[in-house]
Amino acid sequence: MTSNPIFRGVATALITPLNADGIDYEAFGRLLDDQIANGIPALVIAGTTGEGATLSDEEHRALVEYAVNRVAGRACVIAGTGSNDTAYAVSLTKFCCEVGADAMLVVTPYYNKATQNGLVKMYETIADASTKPIIVYNVPSRTGVGIQPATYARLAEHPNIRAIKEANGNISSIAETMALVGDKLDVYSGNDDQIVPILSLGGSGVISVLSNVAPRQTIEICDRFFAGDVSGSAKLQLELLPLISALFCEVNPIPVKAGMAAQGWCENFLRLPLTEMEAAHEEKLLALMRSQHIL
Repeated sequence: MTSNPIFRGVATALITPLNADGIDYEAFGRLLDDQIANGIPALVIAGTTGEGATLSDEEHRALVEYAVNRVAGRACVIAGTGSNDTAYAVSLTKFCCEVGADAMLVVTPYYNKATQNGLVKMYETIADASTKPIIVYNVPSRTGVGIQPATYARLAEHPNIRAIKEANGNISSIAETMALVGDKLDVYSGNDDQIVPILSLGGSGVISVLSNVAPRQTIEICDRFFAGDVSGSAKLQLELLPLISALFCEVNPIPVKAGMAAQGWCENFLRLPLTEMEAAHEEKLLALMRSQHIL
């Protein structure tokens, strides 16, 4: 953990409430306010969970600008600006900087992928264009390309590259990364089932899907750990594992959107190719939410 992290603890990878007409800004505003009221220190807008891949460019920009204005400094606003088109990522990053986002979450390029040298050049190009910190997002299960620990060491030399959202699922690889760059880059878990393991290696928190439906419980995992109650933190992590598994039993954000709809936050509306959750999976998810007293 560095001495000046972008945030510490939990950033919610926030859903985007959608309906047949587009973005439901009334619902989105209520969500932003509720997350902040529950103590969430940072919010990721238009990331994977926010269905950024199927937002139009106009919607993407408008959503980030709305979030910045609604949040009004009460929490850190992190804009998803990654793309497999580096020029587009640069353009979107510049816009989000101009409208006041606090940091950018930039995923590795999907489909066309890249070599490790290509990843370094891409991130450096985006970071050069940004006036705000960059969080590198590694999720090879989605993008088909992973960032190697030695590559993080190269990226850490850029002053605007400040953190990692690590969702490769490989604790050994994450430990190697922490050994190389843990004093230069903050590392956030990108998997809700690995919050405590990554905190134990010196991580700074989590960029979470779980905290959409259970913000206080997710915060408590981190708060207990930071307060020195490691066993209490681990106990809560393990208690929440069945719910976390249910939130990922179909591709994210299908389950969390169903959960949020059940809580009354939004319509259970997703854009193709995503479809509504299968009934049996949804029944199990909602039962687990009831068992955690969040439904």
